[in-house]
Amino acid sequence: MQTGNGSRGKRVRAMGLAAVRGLALALVTLPGALLLFTLSLVSISLVPVGIGAYTTPWALKAVRGFADWRRVVAAEWSGVRIPSAYRPVPEDANTWARTYALLRDPATWRDLRWLQVDMTAGFVTALLPAVLVFYPLEGLAVAAGLWRPLSELGGGYWYGFVHVTDQVTGLAAGALGLALLALAPLGPRLLTAHFRLTRAVLGAGQGELAERVRVLTETRRDAVDTSAAELRRIERDLHDGAQARLVAMGMDLGTIEVLLDKDPAQARRLLAQARQSSVDALAELRDLVRGIHPPVLAERGLGDAVRALALRLPVPTEVTVELPGRADAPVESAAYFAVSEVLTNAVKHSGADRIWVDLHHREGMLRIAVTDNGRGGAVTGAGSGLAGIERRLGTFDGVLAVSSPAGGPTMVTMEIPCV
Repeated sequence: MQTGNGSRGKRVRAMGLAAVRGLALALVTLPGALLLFTLSLVSISLVPVGIGAYTTPWALKAVRGFADWRRVVAAEWSGVRIPSAYRPVPEDANTWARTYALLRDPATWRDLRWLQVDMTAGFVTALLPAVLVFYPLEGLAVAAGLWRPLSELGGGYWYGFVHVTDQVTGLAAGALGLALLALAPLGPRLLTAHFRLTRAVLGAGQGELAERVRVLTETRRDAVDTSAAELRRIERDLHDGAQARLVAMGMDLGTIEVLLDKDPAQARRLLAQARQSSVDALAELRDLVRGIHPPVLAERGLGDAVRALALRLPVPTEVTVELPGRADAPVESAAYFAVSEVLTNAVKHSGADRIWVDLHHREGMLRIAVTDNGRGGAVTGAGSGLAGIERRLGTFDGVLAVSSPAGGPTMVTMEIPCV
């Protein structure tokens, strides 16, 4: 008997808790979703005239915060997991770049669709658990005598589909209330249904998953093409550089062997030439290895490798590093060569007399910002070095943003997910 009473008490508590939570959600859902959807719609519509570029990031950030709060509530209240799938947006990108990145993210439009569902079907499914508990109490109160003052209202009083005018109709209202109360145990399931509806809209759809596969396929193909091009470059450099020097040195040594007795002076000159060829070949091999994977990067990590890179530049470069540890070797390599390419572009094309590099790690992202005080005007269009960097970072799900107004300064921001 105690076990039965205990299980009944648990069901009553679960029913009451679902009702309170559903009511709280309903009170937040309709005004919150309506306000955020309206602000987002107005803000996006103002992007073409410039105003929306400044307001849209803030509006969409609020939408994402609202959606993330619902994800937390869904997991804690009903155990429904709703993964977040937002693309990272560089924080220091210019206003237009941030707005463009947000509007390109499919998750943004999914959030806006969810707001429309949340203020309609979501509101109803959140409110139903509360209705099944609290509305029957009103019917029981009507049956207990509340019908008298209510029936004096102009036009009478309706409880559901029952028109209450006397005690008999008041009892009918009470019976309807009991029938509704019998459905109250469905409250927790209805609340779970609300969160499953949220997951169905907020979760990534098949179309987005297909797009994700397409992007990953393209970035993998780019990575393979880049690797093949790198191998061809190494082969070409070995053939035209170190190999040619080693072949020439071998020929010189053969000539020296013949001249040792006949012309010692000429043999000594050829020995000196062979020694210089060996030094040049060794230097070329070192440069080749450094181009594949710099020893300082392997030994001391990304921060020191970028500092060493900056020391070799003809433009004064200040490097700030705040990294708690080391990333995976492929990520470090991609980041290093991306920074190297950006710095090379800055030295060649910007006309800058000073460059700043900032590396830090925060919230699972390796973030790199390269800023110069040059003439600006850098673009990421097809054929530019920045487009190649974007493809390189895309292999690791990274992003690149460029802020380069005419007259400068230029800031290139890169972010790569990593631990």
